[in-house]
Amino acid sequence: MGPITWERRAMELVACNPQVLLERARGALLGLAVGDALGAPAENMKPSEIRARWGRIEGFVSEDPAGTDDTEYAIFSGLLLARHGSALTVAHVERAWHHWIADLDEGPFRGAGFSERGTLENLRRGLAAPISAQHRHAWSDGLAMRAAPFGVFAAGRPAEAARLVAIDGTVSHDGEGIYGGQAVAAGVAAAMAGGSPASVVSAALSVIPSDSWTARSLRRAVTAAPRGERAVRSAVVIGGYPWTDLAPEAVGLAFGAFAACGGDFPASVLTAVNMGRDADTTAAVAGALAGALSGAAAIPADWSSAIGPVRGSCLPSMRGYHVLDIADLLTPEPAR
Repeated sequence: MGPITWERRAMELVACNPQVLLERARGALLGLAVGDALGAPAENMKPSEIRARWGRIEGFVSEDPAGTDDTEYAIFSGLLLARHGSALTVAHVERAWHHWIADLDEGPFRGAGFSERGTLENLRRGLAAPISAQHRHAWSDGLAMRAAPFGVFAAGRPAEAARLVAIDGTVSHDGEGIYGGQAVAAGVAAAMAGGSPASVVSAALSVIPSDSWTARSLRRAVTAAPRGERAVRSAVVIGGYPWTDLAPEAVGLAFGAFAACGGDFPASVLTAVNMGRDADTTAAVAGALAGALSGAAAIPADWSSAIGPVRGSCLPSMRGYHVLDIADLLTPEPAR
């Protein structure tokens, strides 16, 4: 399905049912937040460690589930996109990083992951994009974790979603870090227009270099998907590497979980969670893909009702925003 067909399909969906894109937008971003909260306790763990502690995770294992930096940064990017739309520039993104993060005190997460910390350090030293992304973790999944809003905004336009998320990522990421964000944004954009899980994967692969590490990892994961969770993990995980936030690995695991479960929301998210590694991010991405494909109604009610406004644990400036508010901002109002 080429870019023109995707866009036409999205337009047809709006014409037939003006609420459908809003339902899918809410599914994508609520799915991201649910996946983030489900996966957070298992972050940086091995499957064997997860089994030893909880058996198999089948729902929230915390009495007070909450999203992490993944959800807060997605809200940050969503607000920025809602303000500027397709006119977004690197200068807009850089100013937003200063205004909402770098020039303020951060919360207990201290800027969150390594890529965010490195970016903030560079911005505070007076460096500008793209030099601000020249740090040791420019390949991290920090852009992938906040990429879903671009797919929501550019529903049915994977190439446009990929273009916009690369603009956002120029401040904080480079190379494989950018490719990971583009794959996620394009996948969500395709899922917003409907279709099969295979077509969502194809859209993700269409916007990144075929010989990139991210593309190879994604293809390996999807090829292994029919053999299940363990096969996906074995095909993608870099054994012995201490950091779990590699964009090619995290994106591969997320798409692999999505493909292995045929896009089913609960199964996709729980598969990502139980594979461990950067479980909050992989489950957030799998949740965004599956939520965009099936809509918010596909998310179990007890999971979705547990998601409230973010607490600002990482970004105090985002405190009080709810992902559903962002979904509404990024979706055109239905014609009356």
